[in-house]
Amino acid sequence: MRSSEYGERVKVTIMGTRGVPAQYGGFETAVEEIGTRLVERGYDVTVYCRNPGQTITEYRGMHLVNAPAIRHRMAETLSHTTASTAHAIVRGHPDVVLLLNAGNAPLLKPLALAGIPTAIHLDGLESRREKWRGAGARYYRWAERASVRWGQEVIADAQAIADHVRAMYGRECVVIPYGAEVIEPGSARLGELGLEAQGYHLVVARFEPENHVLEAVGAFRACAETRPLVVVGSAPYSQDYVQAVRRAAGDDPRIRFTGSLYDQDLLDQLYANAITYIHGHSVGGTNPSLLRAMGAGAPVLAFDVEFNREVTADEALFWGGSAALTRVFDAIAAHELDDRLADLRILSRQRVADAYQWDAVTDDYEALIARLAARRTRR
Repeated sequence: MRSSEYGERVKVTIMGTRGVPAQYGGFETAVEEIGTRLVERGYDVTVYCRNPGQTITEYRGMHLVNAPAIRHRMAETLSHTTASTAHAIVRGHPDVVLLLNAGNAPLLKPLALAGIPTAIHLDGLESRREKWRGAGARYYRWAERASVRWGQEVIADAQAIADHVRAMYGRECVVIPYGAEVIEPGSARLGELGLEAQGYHLVVARFEPENHVLEAVGAFRACAETRPLVVVGSAPYSQDYVQAVRRAAGDDPRIRFTGSLYDQDLLDQLYANAITYIHGHSVGGTNPSLLRAMGAGAPVLAFDVEFNREVTADEALFWGGSAALTRVFDAIAAHELDDRLADLRILSRQRVADAYQWDAVTDDYEALIARLAARRTRR
Protein backbone atom coordinates (compact mmCIF):
# COMPACT_ATOMS: atom_id res chain seq x y z
CA MET A 1 0.00 0.00 0.00
CA ARG A 2 1.33 3.45 -0.94
CA SER A 3 1.02 5.58 2.19
CA SER A 4 1.66 9.22 3.00
CA GLU A 5 3.71 10.37 5.97
CA TYR A 6 0.40 10.45 7.86
CA GLY A 7 -0.11 6.71 7.41
CA GLU A 8 -2.96 7.08 4.94
CA ARG A 9 -3.12 5.92 1.35
CA VAL A 10 -1.79 8.61 -0.98
CA LYS A 11 -4.78 10.37 -2.54
CA VAL A 12 -4.27 11.08 -6.22
CA THR A 13 -6.78 13.20 -8.11
CA ILE A 14 -6.91 13.33 -11.91
CA MET A 15 -8.80 16.15 -13.60
CA GLY A 16 -9.03 18.00 -16.90
CA THR A 17 -10.52 15.26 -19.12
CA ARG A 18 -13.92 13.74 -19.82
CA GLY A 19 -13.00 11.05 -17.32
CA VAL A 20 -13.82 7.37 -17.22
CA PRO A 21 -15.09 4.95 -18.39
CA ALA A 22 -12.98 5.90 -21.41
CA GLN A 23 -15.27 6.58 -24.36
CA TYR A 24 -13.89 9.67 -26.05
CA GLY A 25 -10.17 9.78 -26.74
CA GLY A 26 -6.58 9.25 -25.76
CA PHE A 27 -6.55 11.30 -22.59
CA GLU A 28 -9.47 9.31 -21.23
CA THR A 29 -7.87 5.97 -22.12
CA ALA A 30 -4.67 7.08 -20.40
CA VAL A 31 -6.59 8.06 -17.27
CA GLU A 32 -8.31 4.67 -17.18
CA GLU A 33 -5.15 2.65 -17.78
CA ILE A 34 -2.94 4.60 -15.37
CA GLY A 35 -5.63 5.13 -12.74
CA THR A 36 -6.49 1.43 -12.64
CA ARG A 37 -2.86 0.48 -12.18
CA LEU A 38 -2.37 3.07 -9.44
CA VAL A 39 -5.36 1.61 -7.58
CA GLU A 40 -3.83 -1.86 -7.92
CA ARG A 41 -0.61 -0.48 -6.45
CA GLY A 42 -2.41 0.87 -3.38
CA TYR A 43 -3.26 4.48 -4.24
CA ASP A 44 -6.58 6.18 -3.52
CA VAL A 45 -7.52 7.57 -6.96
CA THR A 46 -10.30 10.06 -7.76
CA VAL A 47 -11.18 11.04 -11.33
CA TYR A 48 -13.31 14.06 -12.20
CA CYS A 49 -15.64 13.37 -15.14
CA ARG A 50 -17.81 15.44 -17.46
CA ASN A 51 -20.24 12.88 -18.80
CA PRO A 52 -23.84 14.17 -18.66
CA GLY A 53 -26.13 11.60 -17.15
CA GLN A 54 -23.36 9.46 -15.70
CA THR A 55 -24.46 8.11 -12.35
CA ILE A 56 -21.75 5.63 -11.37
CA THR A 57 -19.45 6.80 -8.60
CA GLU A 58 -16.81 4.08 -8.78
CA TYR A 59 -15.13 2.34 -11.70
CA ARG A 60 -12.32 -0.20 -11.58
CA GLY A 61 -11.45 0.96 -8.08
CA MET A 62 -11.36 4.68 -8.94
CA HIS A 63 -13.72 7.15 -7.27
CA LEU A 64 -15.66 9.19 -9.85
CA VAL A 65 -16.99 12.71 -9.41
CA ASN A 66 -19.16 14.02 -12.26
CA ALA A 67 -18.67 17.81 -12.29
CA PRO A 68 -20.68 20.31 -14.38
CA ALA A 69 -19.45 22.19 -17.45
CA ILE A 70 -20.59 24.94 -19.77
CA ARG A 71 -21.36 23.30 -23.13
CA HIS A 72 -19.37 25.62 -25.38
CA ARG A 73 -16.18 24.87 -27.29
CA MET A 74 -14.20 27.71 -25.69
CA ALA A 75 -15.54 27.22 -22.17
CA GLU A 76 -16.28 23.52 -21.67
CA THR A 77 -12.91 22.24 -20.49
CA LEU A 78 -11.97 25.19 -18.28
CA SER A 79 -15.42 25.50 -16.69
CA HIS A 80 -15.43 21.80 -15.85
CA THR A 81 -11.93 21.89 -14.38
CA THR A 82 -12.81 24.98 -12.34
CA ALA A 83 -15.73 23.10 -10.78
CA SER A 84 -13.50 20.06 -10.26
CA THR A 85 -10.82 22.15 -8.56
CA ALA A 86 -13.30 23.75 -6.19
CA HIS A 87 -14.67 20.34 -5.22
CA ALA A 88 -11.19 18.88 -4.76
CA ILE A 89 -10.05 21.72 -2.52
CA VAL A 90 -13.20 21.90 -0.40
CA ARG A 91 -14.15 18.22 -0.20
CA GLY A 92 -11.54 15.97 -1.80
CA HIS A 93 -8.32 17.08 -0.08
CA PRO A 94 -5.96 15.17 -2.40
CA ASP A 95 -2.27 14.72 -1.75
CA VAL A 96 -1.45 15.14 -5.44
CA VAL A 97 -3.29 16.44 -8.51
CA LEU A 98 -2.54 15.35 -12.07
CA LEU A 99 -3.96 18.16 -14.22
CA LEU A 100 -4.35 17.29 -17.89
CA ASN A 101 -4.42 19.86 -20.71
CA ALA A 102 -2.42 23.10 -20.67
CA GLY A 103 -5.69 24.97 -21.19
CA ASN A 104 -6.38 24.31 -17.51
CA ALA A 105 -3.32 26.30 -16.40
CA PRO A 106 -5.34 28.96 -14.48
CA LEU A 107 -6.29 26.27 -11.95
CA LEU A 108 -2.66 25.78 -10.96
CA LYS A 109 -2.85 28.90 -8.80
CA PRO A 110 -5.75 27.91 -6.51
CA LEU A 111 -4.35 24.40 -6.17
CA ALA A 112 -1.00 25.86 -5.10
CA LEU A 113 -2.69 28.21 -2.62
CA ALA A 114 -4.45 25.16 -1.15
CA GLY A 115 -1.06 23.49 -0.69
CA ILE A 116 -1.77 20.71 -3.19
CA PRO A 117 1.23 19.72 -5.35
CA THR A 118 0.21 19.54 -9.00
CA ALA A 119 1.72 18.27 -12.23
CA ILE A 120 0.29 19.59 -15.51
CA HIS A 121 0.27 17.59 -18.73
CA LEU A 122 0.75 19.82 -21.79
CA ASP A 123 -0.93 17.58 -24.41
CA GLY A 124 0.85 18.76 -27.55
CA LEU A 125 1.05 22.25 -29.02
CA GLU A 126 -2.57 23.34 -28.75
CA SER A 127 -2.02 26.91 -29.94
CA ARG A 128 -1.17 25.57 -33.39
CA ARG A 129 -4.59 24.01 -33.91
CA GLU A 130 -6.72 25.71 -36.53
CA LYS A 131 -9.81 25.61 -34.31
CA TRP A 132 -8.08 27.94 -31.83
CA ARG A 133 -7.50 30.77 -34.27
CA GLY A 134 -7.43 34.33 -32.91
CA ALA A 135 -8.35 34.61 -29.24
CA GLY A 136 -8.22 30.85 -28.75
CA ALA A 137 -4.67 30.59 -30.07
CA ARG A 138 -3.56 33.54 -27.95
CA TYR A 139 -5.11 31.91 -24.89
CA TYR A 140 -3.32 28.62 -25.49
CA ARG A 141 0.02 30.36 -26.03
CA TRP A 142 -0.49 32.10 -22.69
CA ALA A 143 -1.65 28.85 -21.05
CA GLU A 144 1.46 27.03 -22.26
CA ARG A 145 3.67 29.72 -20.69
CA ALA A 146 1.61 29.65 -17.50
CA SER A 147 1.83 25.86 -17.28
CA VAL A 148 5.58 25.96 -17.54
CA ARG A 149 5.83 28.81 -15.05
CA TRP A 150 3.37 27.60 -12.41
CA GLY A 151 3.38 23.82 -12.68
CA GLN A 152 5.41 22.14 -9.98
CA GLU A 153 6.05 19.39 -12.51
CA VAL A 154 5.39 19.66 -16.24
CA ILE A 155 4.62 16.48 -18.19
CA ALA A 156 5.33 16.08 -21.90
CA ASP A 157 4.21 12.90 -23.64
CA ALA A 158 6.96 13.08 -26.27
CA GLN A 159 10.58 14.15 -26.30
CA ALA A 160 9.82 16.61 -29.11
CA ILE A 161 7.39 18.45 -26.80
CA ALA A 162 9.99 18.54 -24.05
CA ASP A 163 12.55 19.90 -26.51
CA HIS A 164 10.09 22.65 -27.50
CA VAL A 165 9.53 23.63 -23.86
CA ARG A 166 13.26 23.70 -23.14
CA ALA A 167 13.96 25.84 -26.22
CA MET A 168 11.08 28.27 -25.58
CA TYR A 169 11.13 28.56 -21.79
CA GLY A 170 14.30 26.96 -20.45
CA ARG A 171 12.22 24.51 -18.37
CA GLU A 172 12.76 20.78 -18.18
CA CYS A 173 9.76 18.48 -18.52
CA VAL A 174 9.14 14.99 -17.24
CA VAL A 175 8.72 12.91 -20.40
CA ILE A 176 6.05 10.24 -19.90
CA PRO A 177 4.41 8.89 -23.06
CA TYR A 178 1.06 7.22 -23.44
CA GLY A 179 1.00 3.45 -23.50
CA ALA A 180 -0.59 0.74 -25.59
CA GLU A 181 -0.90 -3.02 -25.78
CA VAL A 182 0.29 -5.53 -28.33
CA ILE A 183 -2.98 -7.16 -29.37
CA GLU A 184 -4.36 -9.90 -31.60
CA PRO A 185 -8.07 -9.06 -31.67
CA GLY A 186 -9.14 -11.27 -34.56
CA SER A 187 -11.48 -10.23 -37.36
CA ALA A 188 -14.88 -11.72 -36.48
CA ARG A 189 -16.69 -8.38 -36.28
CA LEU A 190 -15.48 -6.80 -39.53
CA GLY A 191 -18.61 -8.09 -41.25
CA GLU A 192 -20.65 -5.61 -39.19
CA LEU A 193 -19.14 -2.92 -41.40
CA GLY A 194 -19.11 -4.98 -44.58
CA LEU A 195 -15.32 -5.36 -44.49
CA GLU A 196 -12.80 -8.17 -44.90
CA ALA A 197 -9.36 -8.59 -43.35
CA GLN A 198 -6.63 -6.95 -45.43
CA GLY A 199 -9.32 -5.47 -47.63
CA TYR A 200 -9.33 -1.75 -46.67
CA HIS A 201 -7.22 1.22 -45.60
CA LEU A 202 -8.06 3.04 -42.36
CA VAL A 203 -8.18 6.58 -40.96
CA VAL A 204 -9.16 7.14 -37.32
CA ALA A 205 -9.13 10.82 -36.38
CA ARG A 206 -11.07 13.78 -35.11
CA PHE A 207 -11.94 15.88 -38.16
CA GLU A 208 -9.62 18.85 -37.68
CA PRO A 209 -7.20 20.50 -40.14
CA GLU A 210 -4.12 19.50 -38.13
CA ASN A 211 -5.08 15.83 -38.53
CA HIS A 212 -5.07 16.11 -42.34
CA VAL A 213 -8.20 14.04 -42.90
CA LEU A 214 -9.07 16.25 -45.87
CA GLU A 215 -5.68 15.59 -47.48
CA ALA A 216 -5.92 11.85 -46.85
CA VAL A 217 -9.38 11.63 -48.42
CA GLY A 218 -8.31 13.75 -51.39
CA ALA A 219 -5.20 11.64 -51.89
CA PHE A 220 -7.20 8.44 -51.86
CA ARG A 221 -9.78 9.72 -54.30
CA ALA A 222 -6.97 10.47 -56.78
CA CYS A 223 -5.29 7.04 -56.49
CA ALA A 224 -5.73 3.79 -58.38
CA GLU A 225 -6.37 1.61 -55.32
CA THR A 226 -9.60 -0.38 -55.59
CA ARG A 227 -9.89 -1.48 -51.97
CA PRO A 228 -11.83 1.05 -49.85
CA LEU A 229 -10.73 3.74 -47.44
CA VAL A 230 -12.63 3.55 -44.12
CA VAL A 231 -12.74 6.88 -42.27
CA VAL A 232 -13.64 6.76 -38.57
CA GLY A 233 -14.29 9.98 -36.68
CA SER A 234 -16.18 13.25 -36.54
CA ALA A 235 -15.88 16.75 -35.07
CA PRO A 236 -18.67 18.20 -32.93
CA TYR A 237 -17.37 21.77 -33.23
CA SER A 238 -16.00 21.72 -36.80
CA GLN A 239 -18.93 21.18 -39.15
CA ASP A 240 -17.39 23.31 -41.91
CA TYR A 241 -14.36 21.05 -41.97
CA VAL A 242 -16.51 17.92 -41.84
CA GLN A 243 -18.42 19.14 -44.88
CA ALA A 244 -15.15 19.92 -46.71
CA VAL A 245 -13.98 16.34 -46.09
CA ARG A 246 -17.24 14.91 -47.41
CA ARG A 247 -17.05 17.14 -50.49
CA ALA A 248 -13.52 15.89 -51.11
CA ALA A 249 -14.84 12.33 -51.09
CA GLY A 250 -17.60 13.24 -53.50
CA ASP A 251 -19.56 10.22 -54.65
CA ASP A 252 -16.51 7.92 -54.67
CA PRO A 253 -17.89 4.56 -53.48
CA ARG A 254 -14.45 3.50 -52.25
CA ILE A 255 -14.53 6.08 -49.42
CA ARG A 256 -16.70 5.05 -46.48
CA PHE A 257 -17.46 7.18 -43.42
CA THR A 258 -18.48 5.42 -40.22
CA GLY A 259 -18.78 8.42 -37.92
CA SER A 260 -17.36 8.10 -34.42
CA LEU A 261 -16.87 4.59 -33.04
CA TYR A 262 -16.46 4.07 -29.30
CA ASP A 263 -16.55 0.27 -29.41
CA GLN A 264 -12.90 -0.48 -28.61
CA ASP A 265 -13.11 -4.15 -29.61
CA LEU A 266 -14.41 -3.22 -33.06
CA LEU A 267 -11.82 -0.46 -33.41
CA ASP A 268 -9.05 -2.88 -32.48
CA GLN A 269 -10.21 -5.28 -35.18
CA LEU A 270 -10.23 -2.42 -37.68
CA TYR A 271 -6.65 -1.50 -36.77
CA ALA A 272 -5.39 -5.07 -36.83
CA ASN A 273 -6.83 -6.00 -40.20
CA ALA A 274 -6.19 -2.82 -42.20
CA ILE A 275 -3.82 -2.81 -45.16
CA THR A 276 -2.53 0.50 -43.77
CA TYR A 277 -3.38 2.98 -41.05
CA ILE A 278 -3.15 6.57 -42.31
CA HIS A 279 -2.06 8.91 -39.52
CA GLY A 280 -2.24 12.59 -40.39
CA HIS A 281 -1.86 14.14 -36.93
CA SER A 282 0.71 16.93 -36.83
CA VAL A 283 0.59 18.98 -33.61
CA GLY A 284 0.24 16.41 -30.83
CA GLY A 285 2.91 14.42 -29.10
CA THR A 286 2.58 10.68 -28.59
CA ASN A 287 -0.78 10.02 -30.22
CA PRO A 288 -2.85 7.24 -28.59
CA SER A 289 -4.60 6.21 -31.83
CA LEU A 290 -1.24 5.78 -33.51
CA LEU A 291 0.01 3.62 -30.64
CA ARG A 292 -3.15 1.52 -30.67
CA ALA A 293 -2.79 0.92 -34.40
CA MET A 294 0.87 -0.01 -34.02
CA GLY A 295 0.09 -2.38 -31.16
CA ALA A 296 -2.40 -4.11 -33.44
CA GLY A 297 0.28 -4.46 -36.12
CA ALA A 298 -1.06 -1.93 -38.62
CA PRO A 299 1.51 -0.61 -41.14
CA VAL A 300 1.53 3.17 -40.69
CA LEU A 301 1.41 5.88 -43.35
CA ALA A 302 2.35 8.88 -41.20
CA PHE A 303 2.36 12.61 -41.81
CA ASP A 304 6.00 13.63 -41.74
CA VAL A 305 6.55 15.52 -38.47
CA GLU A 306 8.97 14.90 -35.62
CA PHE A 307 6.30 13.53 -33.26
CA ASN A 308 5.34 10.75 -35.65
CA ARG A 309 8.95 9.89 -36.45
CA GLU A 310 9.68 9.67 -32.74
CA VAL A 311 6.77 7.36 -31.98
CA THR A 312 7.35 5.05 -34.94
CA ALA A 313 11.15 5.20 -34.64
CA ASP A 314 11.07 6.00 -38.39
CA GLU A 315 9.52 2.61 -39.14
CA ALA A 316 6.62 3.92 -41.23
CA LEU A 317 5.94 5.31 -44.69
CA PHE A 318 5.91 9.11 -44.46
CA TRP A 319 4.06 11.71 -46.51
CA GLY A 320 3.86 15.48 -46.49
CA GLY A 321 0.85 16.21 -48.69
CA SER A 322 -1.88 14.73 -50.83
CA ALA A 323 0.28 14.14 -53.90
CA ALA A 324 2.86 12.19 -51.93
CA LEU A 325 0.19 10.09 -50.25
CA THR A 326 -1.47 9.34 -53.59
CA ARG A 327 1.86 7.98 -54.84
CA VAL A 328 2.06 5.69 -51.81
CA PHE A 329 -1.47 4.41 -52.40
CA ASP A 330 -0.67 3.79 -56.07
CA ALA A 331 2.47 1.85 -55.15
CA ILE A 332 0.42 -0.26 -52.73
CA ALA A 333 -2.23 -0.89 -55.37
CA ALA A 334 0.51 -2.11 -57.72
CA HIS A 335 1.85 -4.42 -54.95
CA GLU A 336 5.21 -2.67 -55.03
CA LEU A 337 5.28 -2.29 -51.24
CA ASP A 338 4.01 -5.70 -50.12
CA ASP A 339 7.29 -6.71 -48.49
CA ARG A 340 7.70 -3.37 -46.73
CA LEU A 341 4.17 -3.51 -45.36
CA ALA A 342 4.76 -7.03 -44.06
CA ASP A 343 7.91 -5.81 -42.27
CA LEU A 344 6.05 -2.84 -40.79
CA ARG A 345 3.43 -5.12 -39.25
CA ILE A 346 6.17 -6.75 -37.20
CA LEU A 347 8.09 -3.55 -36.45
CA SER A 348 4.99 -1.65 -35.29
CA ARG A 349 4.19 -4.26 -32.67
CA GLN A 350 7.81 -4.48 -31.58
CA ARG A 351 8.06 -0.71 -31.09
CA VAL A 352 5.04 -0.73 -28.79
CA ALA A 353 6.38 -3.71 -26.85
CA ASP A 354 9.75 -2.02 -26.40
CA ALA A 355 8.77 1.57 -25.62
CA TYR A 356 5.07 2.04 -24.84
CA GLN A 357 3.86 -0.41 -22.21
CA TRP A 358 1.27 0.85 -19.71
CA ASP A 359 3.03 -0.76 -16.74
CA ALA A 360 6.23 1.17 -17.52
CA VAL A 361 4.22 4.36 -18.04
CA THR A 362 2.62 3.86 -14.63
CA ASP A 363 6.05 3.33 -13.07
CA ASP A 364 7.01 6.80 -14.30
CA TYR A 365 3.80 8.34 -12.95
CA GLU A 366 4.36 6.62 -9.61
CA ALA A 367 7.82 8.17 -9.34
CA LEU A 368 6.33 11.57 -10.21
CA ILE A 369 3.57 11.18 -7.61
CA ALA A 370 6.12 10.30 -4.94
CA ARG A 371 8.06 13.51 -5.63
CA LEU A 372 4.89 15.59 -5.53
CA ALA A 373 3.44 13.94 -2.41
CA ALA A 374 6.61 14.77 -0.51
CA ARG A 375 5.75 18.46 -1.02
CA ARG A 376 2.18 18.23 0.31
CA THR A 377 1.26 20.96 2.81
CA ARG A 378 -1.56 19.89 5.15
CA ARG A 379 -4.11 22.60 5.95
